[in-house]
Amino acid sequence: MLKMEKNKKKTWKETIRLNRRGLSYFCRSCPQILLSQTLYGIWTALAPYVGIFFSAQVIQELAGQRDPQRLGFWVLLTLASAAGIALVSALLKKWKETQDAGAWFQMEYFLTEKILKTDYVNLDETENADLLYTIRQNKNAGGWGFYRVLNDFVESCSAVVSILAGISLTVTLFLLPVPGQASAYTWLNSPWVVLLVVAVMLGITLLAPILANQAESYWAKHADLLRLSNRLFGFFGFLGYNRELAADVRTYEQDCICEKYNRNKEDAFNSQGIFSRYARGPMGLYSAASGAVSVMFTGVAYGFVCLKAWAGAFGLGAVTQYVASITQVSGGVSKLVNYLGDMRNNAAFLELEFRFLDIPDRMYQGSLTVEKRRDRKYEVEFRDVSFKYPGSENYALSHVNMKFEVGKRLAVVGMNGSGKTTFIKLLCRLYDPTEGQILLNGIDIRKYNYSEYMNIFSVVFQDFQLFALPLGQNVAGRVDYDPVRAEDCLQKAGFGDRLEKMPKGLETYLYKDYDKDGVDISGGEAQKIAIARALYKDAPFIILDEPTAALDPVAEAEIYEKFDEIVEDKTAIYISHRLSSCKFCDQIAVFHEGSVIQQGTHTQLLSDEAGQYYALWNAQAQYYNEESND
Repeated sequence: MLKMEKNKKKTWKETIRLNRRGLSYFCRSCPQILLSQTLYGIWTALAPYVGIFFSAQVIQELAGQRDPQRLGFWVLLTLASAAGIALVSALLKKWKETQDAGAWFQMEYFLTEKILKTDYVNLDETENADLLYTIRQNKNAGGWGFYRVLNDFVESCSAVVSILAGISLTVTLFLLPVPGQASAYTWLNSPWVVLLVVAVMLGITLLAPILANQAESYWAKHADLLRLSNRLFGFFGFLGYNRELAADVRTYEQDCICEKYNRNKEDAFNSQGIFSRYARGPMGLYSAASGAVSVMFTGVAYGFVCLKAWAGAFGLGAVTQYVASITQVSGGVSKLVNYLGDMRNNAAFLELEFRFLDIPDRMYQGSLTVEKRRDRKYEVEFRDVSFKYPGSENYALSHVNMKFEVGKRLAVVGMNGSGKTTFIKLLCRLYDPTEGQILLNGIDIRKYNYSEYMNIFSVVFQDFQLFALPLGQNVAGRVDYDPVRAEDCLQKAGFGDRLEKMPKGLETYLYKDYDKDGVDISGGEAQKIAIARALYKDAPFIILDEPTAALDPVAEAEIYEKFDEIVEDKTAIYISHRLSSCKFCDQIAVFHEGSVIQQGTHTQLLSDEAGQYYALWNAQAQYYNEESND
């Protein structure tokens, strides 16, 4: 698991740089989320001061001349302002909440966009996969990363506005002198006294959030432990909800394993864990001290304001205004310091997100247009291709030479680890060869536009995924699709009988994640849908990785009987462990330890009794013969 640098905070320069870059993502991708939250934060910071000012005028009039007209005027203004503030607040809040509904997903989109666009080889590297996992755990465990960038910025803006507005209503507190006749209190007019009071208030105001940030820093310091605990809880705490594992959990009483982790009192989140000890120790002391210091400020503020009022510097209404305003100013300063500290704590987590987003793409993105041929006359050639995975010293493929004949069926066979899947990944340009070239119509595939090149392939990988969406959308891979074409592809893939039983046809949801009337499908049925999806794309090359692995023998025979109808004029490549499928192919390539050791038709290869194909064929034939004799 990726470790963060412990006890090493970012400098303020680094903190500002990282947060500015984080805000630029929101400005570019979702400006309304940023604008709605910022305006609402500023408005809620200003609104209390309007009430404070008008309330002070009403109280001043009641304590002074009690003029009914002036009193009515101030009361009406107070009510009107309160109504206006409530209306604007409701509108801004509604706008903010509407935008907030998608904020979490928008922040997830920043990562998802990178995942979808970066070189596949980058996602296949363990270090990058671990980095992405760490980022997600940081977000889930404490909301660290992009989420706090937005919140810290909005709250800091709100705090600054609150401070400025409060100062405008508080500055006269320090400027209005005590009358000369109150000789016992004229010392309050001394600038040194004013500076001392301001310094004490400011010191107390700053100390409270500093103490609170110190308590909060323990969460950031132990982020690695938090991630691990959250990971264990996320898996074992919800294992019972995973229906795919339900049979194993019950059969092997795996709930006992869950109990071990869920009832561990020394876990980070539990009663005897490290954070519980911190809460009873330094974290608790820092938090308590922060609260106590805040109360001290209230005492100093009330004392100074009341002394000046007692000495006659201002009236009762002003007392209300000054006490409320100065308290708001203090709260604003504390809030600003608190969120600036949070920005600094968050900077290390934010840096991890940018490290992932900045992963360089090294694959050459060509510019040549892939010729769109109606006759599908595409020819692919592997010319002395070798490949080894990043960080590995061993070659997964070694000096592969092969040419695909247009419209032919190629079977790729071999033992596990022989290089079959690597061969397909290179063909689809998920990787580039370490040595040699792959040519399309005589041109190096690296020179073609990447997305256009990918569009000539339809692939059913062995670990394909279906979504909990309507059947038609799963087949088409999009929301808007041609239902006639989707149904035709399902029929060709052998899913026709099951389709007729679907309650809503192509609009039937798969699984019950989003629709209580969704249907569960078997592994074999899912594989047929995946084949139909490959057919719907209608690409010149169709690649099937173990296309019948989850099918029963009858369904498998049906697929092979309709072999030509399914593939039509496409060039088809099959990866299979069931050598019976090879009889339907025009050519067979036998892989062994990363090399192509045999090529030919089923009859040709079977005639070579010393070859690998003959040995593999007879091993399977012997198994089936023994099974039938039984």
